[in-house]
Amino acid sequence: MKCQFCERTCDLTNGRSFCGMYMEENGRVLERFPDQWCTYNPSRIESVPFYHAYPGSRSLIIGTAGCNFRCRYCSNGFIACRDPADLQEVMYTIPADRLVAMAKKMGCHNIVFNVNEPAVSLPSLERVSHYARKEDIPMGCLTNGYTTESATRMMMEIFSFVHIGLKGFSNAFYREFVGIPDMTPILRNIRMFAQTCHVEIASPVIEDVNDHELFDIAQFIHDIRPDIPWHVFRLLPEHDMKESLYPNIDRMDQALETSRKLLPYIYFHNFVGSRWVNTQCPNCGHTVIKRFSLGCSGDRLDEFLAPDNTCPECGTPIPILGTRVAWNEKQSVSWEAIS
Repeated sequence: MKCQFCERTCDLTNGRSFCGMYMEENGRVLERFPDQWCTYNPSRIESVPFYHAYPGSRSLIIGTAGCNFRCRYCSNGFIACRDPADLQEVMYTIPADRLVAMAKKMGCHNIVFNVNEPAVSLPSLERVSHYARKEDIPMGCLTNGYTTESATRMMMEIFSFVHIGLKGFSNAFYREFVGIPDMTPILRNIRMFAQTCHVEIASPVIEDVNDHELFDIAQFIHDIRPDIPWHVFRLLPEHDMKESLYPNIDRMDQALETSRKLLPYIYFHNFVGSRWVNTQCPNCGHTVIKRFSLGCSGDRLDEFLAPDNTCPECGTPIPILGTRVAWNEKQSVSWEAIS
C-alpha cells in the first residue's frame, strides 16, 4: 500500500514510510505518532522567515519529527533525519484543541509549522487547523514541496501562507544533495500553492554547488508571479557537510545581480547584519519595511513604513498578506500555567 502524502514510493504493506511517521493498518494509512510535537514556542514571524505575511506578528512555532528528504546539509538533522521512534522521550503529546488554546493564551496571532516537513504529519495538522479556524488563527508552514497532488491540495486547505524550499534547479543537485530522483513535483506544487496561498520561496546557497542555478530559479519564480518574495540563504552546512566552507557574502551578492532585474523582492540573509533584508518599493525605491538581520533565522521587524500596504512616497501597492500586527506586549505566560 502506497503512502498518499509524499512523492516517494513508500510501500507500507511490510513496514513504515520513509519518513517513519506513517504505517498501514487494515488497509489504511495511519500516523504512528499523532498529536506529538518536538516544539511549541512563540517567535517572531520574520524569524521563520516570512517577510510578507503579517509583519511583526507573534507566531506559535510547532514541529514534529521525520522528513521525506535526506539533505546532506540539514540544519535540523537531529530531528528530521532520525527515526521518530527514537525521539519519543523528547516529544510532547498535545491534542489539537489544546495546542490552539495554548497559541491563543500566549498571544500568538498565527501558528507556523517549522523544523521538519509538514507532509509527514498532515492528519495531525488538519486537526489543528479545524480548531485554529474556530479561533480565527491563520496557519502557515515551511515545506520542501515534495508532496503528491492530493496532499498539496490538503495543505492548501490547512495553510493560508506557505514558505517553500526550492533548493536548486537541477535533478542532478536534488539527487546528490537531497536524495530524490526528480524535482518536477516540487515545481508543480509551487505553481499549485501560488494559486490560492500566500507563497514565499527560499533557496539555501552552497557555494560552487548550486549558486550557478540562482538565475534559473529567479526565472522560474518570475514566470509564476514576479512579486513572490524570494529568500536566498547563505547556507551554513550541518549534518553530513559540517566541514564545508561558508559561502562568500560578496560573491553571492554579485551572483544575484541579474536576478534582481527580474524579481523586486529578493532577500539575501542568514548572517548577522545583512543589508538585504529590507523591502524597497519596486517603483520608486523607497524603503517601506525595515528589518534587523540577526543571523540563523533570527530576523525581526524594525519599522513598518507602508500604511495600508502601500508605498507612502508613490502609492504603489506592496504585496503583503494581512498587514502589520503589533507584537503582543503582555507578560509571557509561564509554561506551568499552560501545561
